[in-house]
Amino acid sequence: MRAEYNFSNARKNPYAKKLKKQITINIDSDTIDYFKTLAESTGVPYQTLINLYLADCAEHKKQLHMTWN
Repeated sequence: MRAEYNFSNARKNPYAKKLKKQITINIDSDTIDYFKTLAESTGVPYQTLINLYLADCAEHKKQLHMTWN
């Protein structure tokens, strides 16, 4: 380990604005099972898949359309 480090050419973390925030959310077991199965087939952790899906919904401003039978 060096005694001193030179940070004069350092740059800011480009991902700092996209930091994640931990929350608590209640999700049905069937929904979690769906994403866990998807995670096994894709190799992407299920929480990441849920986050990607929700981020896509937010980015494309998807509206929820529900019909009750």
